[in-house]
Amino acid sequence: MNRLRWDVFCRVVDNYGDAGVCWRLARQLAAEHALDVTLWIDRVATLARFQPEVRPDVPSQSVAGVTLRHLADAPTTGVPALPDVVIEGFGCGLPDAYLAAMAQASPPPLWINLEYLSAEPWVDTVHGLASPQPRLPLERFFWFPGFTAHTGGLIREARLLDTRDAFAANLQEQARQPLRVTLFCYPNRALPALFDAWSEGDEPLVCAIPEGVATAALDEWLQGNVPHAGQSFARGRMQLDVLPFATQDAFDRMLWRSDVNFVRGEDSFVRAQWAARAFVWQPYPQDENAHRLKMDAFLDRYATDLDLRSSAALAAFWQAFNDEDGARTAAAWAPFRAAITDLAAHGRRWGERLAALPELTAGLVGFARNRL
Repeated sequence: MNRLRWDVFCRVVDNYGDAGVCWRLARQLAAEHALDVTLWIDRVATLARFQPEVRPDVPSQSVAGVTLRHLADAPTTGVPALPDVVIEGFGCGLPDAYLAAMAQASPPPLWINLEYLSAEPWVDTVHGLASPQPRLPLERFFWFPGFTAHTGGLIREARLLDTRDAFAANLQEQARQPLRVTLFCYPNRALPALFDAWSEGDEPLVCAIPEGVATAALDEWLQGNVPHAGQSFARGRMQLDVLPFATQDAFDRMLWRSDVNFVRGEDSFVRAQWAARAFVWQPYPQDENAHRLKMDAFLDRYATDLDLRSSAALAAFWQAFNDEDGARTAAAWAPFRAAITDLAAHGRRWGERLAALPELTAGLVGFARNRL
């Protein structure tokens, strides 16, 4: 019996989130569902930053069971063999010739648009709905990741939480370490003031920053003396470790090892929730503060059963950090720090509730199976 073929399309708009989500999806479809998966991506070099086996100069290659193709090499006339399912990552658009071939096929491939993650209530009402293509006799279904049973869920590999817990158990056998922070954020003007608060604080703190992250803030705080990957810098009570860019699996372990995780966008945001640690989310900045609506909607869901003190500390720190207000962020650190133990316990309960919901990749496979 031939394996079903899936094509996943990805355009990297900015940073690494688009490539990160689409790569996790593609490799899980191949590894856990035995599908024949091709990932078409426009910036292969971006993928190579966190998947070292990828060679940006090779037009077609197999990595982790996934066929990887340059989107620029997509056929401009005639598509010889269409897949059974097409995943359009975040409304990135499909090549014109590919769309035309889909319209001529009988039946056409199942076409699903993977949407951005949001905790806003309206997502529950539109998940799984179809919309006709305006120019061609095709329809596209919309798959919304989310935090309720009425959405498409979140990507979660098989046995991820068991692997996390085994890793955490090993950490507990080691001697008590300084407070560990992972900082993976967008540029943020509040960081120098936060670095001051950490370096002048009452406890030792180790901050791990992936290479290329927060460079402007580090340059300001260190007066141009930014460490290179693999180097460290100490000031006061704070040690700063600049780490080489990691694979996705290594990044997960970094989050599991830390007491507090600063994350951004979508991919690292989801991984911080599976890590079951205290975390700070910086959504992708948007015009007219639209990202604050996304943050507030998530806080409304996430903090529902937190005690009032921890909930207030969480909201105050997130809001100050996302407003890039250095003075407020530094002042909000102490209450947030006092809530870390409670937030970690809450994070575990939250993760267990999410794990009881449908998993995104399995949901997509089931959705496709019912329509093919």
